[in-house]
Amino acid sequence: MKITIGIPAYNEEKNIASIITKLKKITNSIIVCDDGSSDMTSEISKNLGAVVISHKKNMGYGAAINSIFQKSKEMKSDLLVTFDADGQHRVEDIEKVVEPIKNNVADLVIGSRFLDEKSHIPNYRKIGIKVITQVTNASIKKKLTDSQSGFRAYNQRVLSQISPSDMGMGISTEILIKSSSKGLRIMEVPITILYHGDTSTHNPVSHGTSVLISTIKFTSIEHPLKFYGIP
Repeated sequence: MKITIGIPAYNEEKNIASIITKLKKITNSIIVCDDGSSDMTSEISKNLGAVVISHKKNMGYGAAINSIFQKSKEMKSDLLVTFDADGQHRVEDIEKVVEPIKNNVADLVIGSRFLDEKSHIPNYRKIGIKVITQVTNASIKKKLTDSQSGFRAYNQRVLSQISPSDMGMGISTEILIKSSSKGLRIMEVPITILYHGDTSTHNPVSHGTSVLISTIKFTSIEHPLKFYGIP
């Protein structure tokens, strides 16, 4: 089974070398999407043997995930793991995330930050994520705990059937809604976050608003009757 790890990155020259070095113990198939960085993120990644996609300007998280999806398909990956570049995800948790796919009990696996009590996340972020997750759950009829986690695994069924389009943070919800509408199996496993202060560059209010707008948009497209209140 060819496992590819995709890393969306923006100005991550301080972290990217350490992350790629650790990931190469698992697979040599590593994609880094440099989303318009002004530092050495691309050069460092290339020197360490990663396949690098370079956006000429910062296009957003969704654009980076889109590019990683497309490149993973071109590389004929059996399984894609998306892994953040900020150092908060543990390489040791990758096996947890891919195991349900290896055992053919899931098509899409989310590494949840809320199934592990050791994950220390600021309260304001917890509240925002939980609100967005509740809205997402209403759209997909699931009881997820962390719809916004970027630590995920996708099998070939997801890669071949899902073509995400959102350029921003709403892509996480878009993929879940589209996967649910196609009957793909979604599950969560616990992961531990290595929290060293808030490394997010996104304004939490604008982030939450954009994700909620995307949720409404893709629910109206994929589940039009539900959008109008019809079960």
